[in-house]
Amino acid sequence: MSALSWTYVAGNLWARKISTSLTAIGMMLVCFVFALVLMMAEGLHHTLAGTGARDNLIFLRQGAQTEVQSTLSRTQSAILASEPGWATDAHGQALVSRELLVLVNLRKKAAGAWVNVVVRGITPLGWQVHAPLRLQAGRMFRPGHSEVIVGAGVARGEAGVGLGDLLHFGQRDWRVVGVFSSARSGFESEIWGDEGQMRQAFRRDDDSSWVGRLRDEQGRVAMLARVAADPRLPLHGQRESDFYARQSRTLAQFIRVLGQAITLVFSLGATLGAMITMYASVAQRTREIGTLRALGFYRRDIVLAFLREAMLLALIAGVVAILIAASLQSLEISTTNVQTFSEISFRLVLTPAIVAEVLLFALAMGLVGGVLPALQAARLEIIDALRAY
Repeated sequence: MSALSWTYVAGNLWARKISTSLTAIGMMLVCFVFALVLMMAEGLHHTLAGTGARDNLIFLRQGAQTEVQSTLSRTQSAILASEPGWATDAHGQALVSRELLVLVNLRKKAAGAWVNVVVRGITPLGWQVHAPLRLQAGRMFRPGHSEVIVGAGVARGEAGVGLGDLLHFGQRDWRVVGVFSSARSGFESEIWGDEGQMRQAFRRDDDSSWVGRLRDEQGRVAMLARVAADPRLPLHGQRESDFYARQSRTLAQFIRVLGQAITLVFSLGATLGAMITMYASVAQRTREIGTLRALGFYRRDIVLAFLREAMLLALIAGVVAILIAASLQSLEISTTNVQTFSEISFRLVLTPAIVAEVLLFALAMGLVGGVLPALQAARLEIIDALRAY
């Protein structure tokens, strides 16, 4: 005789609406937390990995892991700018930018606490080097003036900096004259101003990093080889996109591992709930199980039917959790980048891989929660089951 159909399995779940619903809610909450953690890690990686361009090379002092830790002298910056192979603008100027990076404290408007924000000083060509960028409001800062533009993440985030605001850092006041976006990259969590003015305000003689746009991909290897062979340039160069992608791995991995550990603890409770529900189902359906065995269904058919019930219940919980999580993709949150100790804003990102991972996790909970009750149901003797009640 063929195995019991999915219609029979679904009907048994529908017949016990209350217990089924309560168990499904518990499993759904665990799957939702799991999906949320994965979306946070993916959103953070998407934001940082999307920062920078593959056509750009970034140079830092050897041994420096971040721009905050790095220093380059003006002489080294000039040598890099003189290297052949850089792209040029319409006026024939090499698309290169000396950059100064500092951390400043800004007061949160809502809570009144303080938050670390990256301030980046760029040269006039820096805007073109880091393209594509777009001014959402206001205008570009003027070189030689105490003016800044803020990323959209800073404007939307806890600092709540807006157009026309007056910021105080570097022992002077800075007027916010523009808000810019960069396809939701990490640059949106920064404040940009004139590199010369930042240097004066923070009394810095050296640059933090140096970024240049290549004329073509073929010149990348040769460029890096020339810099590595020059004893005047104890620097490490790499693709700008690769540099920021590496920065995302530590924090994204930390969020993922911590979230998975918490989810695992929660899943134990949800799995026990599913197991209790299935045990109750076996106890209530003893005569039904005996009847099925008398009709010719094998023990493996009984085991398979109960496993299907548990896994269908878990699958429903997983699908609902994904639908709820998907509705939160417009939510923007902020956290501290452990590499730079600055605030970074990002959105939750749901990918097909996360959907598959959550559904597999839900099915695993259903399988573990249903296997023991299913085996108990299959072990019932036909005569004893028919005599029940």
